[in-house]
Amino acid sequence: MDEKGKIENVVTAEPSGVDGAVGVPEAKWFVAIVNSRHEKLVAEKLQTTGIETYVATQKEMRVWANGRRKIVDRVVIASMVFVRCAEQQRRQIVNMPYVNRFLVNRATDSGGLNKPVAVIGDAEIRKLKFMLGKSDSPIEFAPTEFRVQDNVRVIRGSLRGLEGEIRVNSDGTHTLVVSFSLLGGATVHIQPQDVEKI
Repeated sequence: MDEKGKIENVVTAEPSGVDGAVGVPEAKWFVAIVNSRHEKLVAEKLQTTGIETYVATQKEMRVWANGRRKIVDRVVIASMVFVRCAEQQRRQIVNMPYVNRFLVNRATDSGGLNKPVAVIGDAEIRKLKFMLGKSDSPIEFAPTEFRVQDNVRVIRGSLRGLEGEIRVNSDGTHTLVVSFSLLGGATVHIQPQDVEKI
């Protein structure tokens, strides 16, 4: 190989663990598993260090025994904080107080003990934020992973455009089930006239 070839190889080689954008590691969404009822505290501490976080919350009216009422942000997915960071930052975050571990991707089980850390796509985060921010009904989350066939689309109301599966409940009401890969399924009550089959 001549000198020109050697120089080209050195210039085009990228250090491991970085992407092509000026050698800056790419930030991805990870899921930190934290102590119960510490989701907002962990998110706030991370935000003070400049790391983007998201706690899945929904506004609801809380009524106390003494009749006092207040709108609060209810945590919908307990013990989970979504963290957008690079891999090196993630390795430091796992050592923070109240952070127990990061969610792993069990779907890519290779049979070994070490499972890859789950990465949540930007589209999944946008879908979750949209659903929690727009729904007038309480959202419930089933943390167990299951597959839902997308067969309806919401055509009216604040959740217009959302896709999922409609189910009939024993009391005759209807529920929209929206699947999130690696996270499970979110459910919300919906009127059947507000969806169309796809």
